[in-house]
Amino acid sequence: MTPNPLQTRTDAQTVLRTLVGRDDADFHEGQFEAISALVDDHSRALVVQRTGWGKSAVYFVATLLLRRRGTGPTILVSPLLALMRDQIAAAARAGVRAVAINSTNPHEWAEIQRQLANDEVDVLLVSPERLNNPAFREQQLPELIRRTGMLVVDEAHCISDWGHDFRPDYRRLRELIAELPADVPVLATTATANSRVVADVAEQISTGSISVVTIRGPLARKSLRLGVLRLPDAAARLAWLLSHLGGLPGSGIIYALTVSAAENTARLLREAGHDVHAYTGQTDTAERELLEGRLKNNELKALIATSALGMGFDKPDLGFVLHLGAPSSPVAYYQQVGRAGRATDNADVLLLPGPEDQAIWHYFATASMPSQARAEAVIRELDDEPTSTPALEARVDIRRTPLELLLKVLDVDGAVRKVQGGWVSTGQPWVYDEERYTRIAAEREAEQQHMLEYETTTECRMAYLQRSLDDDSAVPCGRCDNCAGAWYPTSIAPDATAAAASSLDRVGVPLDPRAQWPVGSPLARGNIAPGERALEGRALARLTDLGWGNTLRTLFASTDAPASPAMLAACVRVLADWKWETRPVAVVSLPSRSRPQLIDSVARGLSSAGKLPYLGALDYAAPPSGGPGGNSAFRLAQVFGAFEVGSELASALAEARGPVLLVDDLADSRWTLTVAARVLRAAGAAGVLPFTAAVRA
Repeated sequence: MTPNPLQTRTDAQTVLRTLVGRDDADFHEGQFEAISALVDDHSRALVVQRTGWGKSAVYFVATLLLRRRGTGPTILVSPLLALMRDQIAAAARAGVRAVAINSTNPHEWAEIQRQLANDEVDVLLVSPERLNNPAFREQQLPELIRRTGMLVVDEAHCISDWGHDFRPDYRRLRELIAELPADVPVLATTATANSRVVADVAEQISTGSISVVTIRGPLARKSLRLGVLRLPDAAARLAWLLSHLGGLPGSGIIYALTVSAAENTARLLREAGHDVHAYTGQTDTAERELLEGRLKNNELKALIATSALGMGFDKPDLGFVLHLGAPSSPVAYYQQVGRAGRATDNADVLLLPGPEDQAIWHYFATASMPSQARAEAVIRELDDEPTSTPALEARVDIRRTPLELLLKVLDVDGAVRKVQGGWVSTGQPWVYDEERYTRIAAEREAEQQHMLEYETTTECRMAYLQRSLDDDSAVPCGRCDNCAGAWYPTSIAPDATAAAASSLDRVGVPLDPRAQWPVGSPLARGNIAPGERALEGRALARLTDLGWGNTLRTLFASTDAPASPAMLAACVRVLADWKWETRPVAVVSLPSRSRPQLIDSVARGLSSAGKLPYLGALDYAAPPSGGPGGNSAFRLAQVFGAFEVGSELASALAEARGPVLLVDDLADSRWTLTVAARVLRAAGAAGVLPFTAAVRA
């Protein structure tokens, strides 16, 4: 049947008006053109439009029109659970039958499969990770590909190495697209893509001679009022929040760069009477959904969030977005601020950068880049028999999260494959693409420099963001602080300064004792006997904390030296607040090759302040191999058998009538403390209370 664009437009407009609930609704520039390309021409299309433009309307309207023409369901690849929930709700408003298969609803999978078999589903939402689930890939995906009416890749910048939120599983979509019949339309959408990302995504969704229609609009958001307020330190930034959060319009999001910063900020603001909550990657799924709903219903003033709350969160009337610390690129920043002002005339966007931002950027950038040595170590340990991730972790010195990321990269590269029971080697040759990773690293460094320039530019801030995304339509917005003057207050209430300083000076982080030996360790298996375990310990602070974390990061980056009087006083406060069941009767320290002065000064300082005898340090039986960090199995191997109790310490422990305080510099994997506590318990200590200056996370 020859396509009739006029009839398509009439039908599409009817669906659109149902979707938005307005009889006078019409398409934004580019929306119908995208729909027609998909429905009439069965094209491959890339839509790059600002947040709030209506990209979801394109694929929901196109889906219903294609379904009316007899096609199968749309597969919508969506990266976040929050985004899936919003997309399903939006689909229902348009009469689109949408369902999701993800990790939170396995109890619904059988019913969803029945609905698919009966052609009762218009849109199936899946995560990119689900596409590589062995059971889904082998049992369900082939039939879905055969019946697919359209493939939609949402947040498509994740496909690209150059995207600010690259996810290895997205690269697998190119293989899926190559398997689709040539007449199945493909739509990729994103709000955050510069020219490099656009070209990369277009290349990956095209196959053979099939070209890609790119529909790209201006990225300026007229509702946003941008500003940058530079304050001297974390205390001043928190004090500003305490002083002015109540005056910000409506409800909003306050972004922080780390989990600790989000939790610390939320705690401070709640103590001051503000209705806020932390939202991070460590927030469980049910609580995330509850918090999202409360913010949408304006039952919260703000969520204090990491980037875990980002793509796809849909609250059209979000009144403000603030950042405590800057994201690492203008592209990432634009993506987050785009949450605000989607259906309002005005929304406030304020960046409060911090001196620690660049160190945090560096950490996350290096953590996400696979190294040749690690990749080759993983490949060497795999063969054609499945190996689980925990078992593999015990063979290579890589922690679980970076190991899982590396396995995904190697899977996409074709070197390994995920199967039932774990991972296998494909036997295919694999070469580390050093040139590619060098180029990516250089591009990310350039983006970080652009973010620093955004903070200090005297030009229009919106225009700067547009140019960073290669939007040639950039003109001065007339609203930002550079165009119209500072719109935000700069004063800080004296009581807010005191409250912020007090919050940042808070000390004491629990150290949970290890109760099980690492899975796969050849040295010890199963539970750690209760009589060999440490008791719950304490650290002065996390290295990622806003307050003492800054001091500790500087300390650990410097040459070994005794603790300062202020730090010793803070350590004493930790002991004063420690609600132990039995007070320690003595102090013992761990030997150290890297920070002997720091450990000795803290141990002696606590001994003096608590009027506890200092019994000395454990001896090395064989100094630990390797450095700090590493995964559990390897770190245990480094320290297992490393310590022993000397004769004088053994005699002192025999006379002690209670637990001892065990002092070290840094708790990372906690295996050093676990092994040392076991040695002390074996020598007669009634209990061991670990204390460290810092805990890594």
